[in-house]
Amino acid sequence: MTPLPPDLGIVVVAYGHPALLERNLVELGRQVPPRRVVIVDNFSGLAEREATTVVCEREGWTLLAPGLDLGFAAAVNAGVRLLRSRGCRLLLVLDPAVRIDEPALLALALDCAANPQRLVSPRILHSNGTVWFGGGTVDIRRGRTRTGGAADSAAPAGWLSGACLMIHAGLWDWLDGFDESYFLQWEDVDLSWRCVAAGGSLAVREDIRVIREDCGGQAPALRSPLQVYSTCRNRLAFAARHLSRRHLIRWLLLSPVYAMGVLRSETGRGPARSDARLVAAAVRGTGAGAVLAIRTLTIPLTATGSCPPVTAAKSAVH
Repeated sequence: MTPLPPDLGIVVVAYGHPALLERNLVELGRQVPPRRVVIVDNFSGLAEREATTVVCEREGWTLLAPGLDLGFAAAVNAGVRLLRSRGCRLLLVLDPAVRIDEPALLALALDCAANPQRLVSPRILHSNGTVWFGGGTVDIRRGRTRTGGAADSAAPAGWLSGACLMIHAGLWDWLDGFDESYFLQWEDVDLSWRCVAAGGSLAVREDIRVIREDCGGQAPALRSPLQVYSTCRNRLAFAARHLSRRHLIRWLLLSPVYAMGVLRSETGRGPARSDARLVAAAVRGTGAGAVLAIRTLTIPLTATGSCPPVTAAKSAVH
């Protein structure tokens, strides 16, 4: 098999649960020079930090160990900065729950090298073979994201998941990486939209399959207060930065419906959860997002009748 490119680097953001690194990264990591694997361990506890340190020291990986939770976006950015200083130009952002083998990694890397203006993702499957992510779009009318079914990341309003994402360093530098103001949730949607706005493109390689482990008790709660808060807040932050005034108002009005959906089960069916902490997080997140939306709505209209963008996108990628 063709060897992996020497300028390939992998950044993994962990939040405790070093067993995920043992199960999903060790075999692959041994096919890459150790200094080109960077683990950013967002602090979750002393025992988890110690166990993660043991794994990284044994495998020779570089561990970035902040004393707090930086959030996903800032953690990835920190890991990529280190990889870029080591000459990496093909960058894989990887969830520790995702297992990717060497042929799949090689295919992604070759695609990235051949198409430096394109963000590329594999098809991500559950361990039972069903699809976890095969494409995503933003439903602008309903104010939410969609995955599965007819969702096509390459279509207008498409996006790619940050769970397994390959990006060329030139494109990464052009986009200035993830927007750290998102902290958690919607940052991959934002990066995808900025990529397209800058003249890039998105693709899900249907022929490349990876497995995302069904973690059960091995991962943080699916809907922690922080996740609920961030999901509700960042949805409106995204709308304020990327959508027209008319759509932003619609998303703002639909916020209570969206928050109720966030509080429902993983499948989106069943009654909303009544956990007081989650309800409070949904209220606070929606309120924080609404402040951003209303602040944007008070900015004078541009000549096209849209809100000026909060962050400017560059017009081309070289």
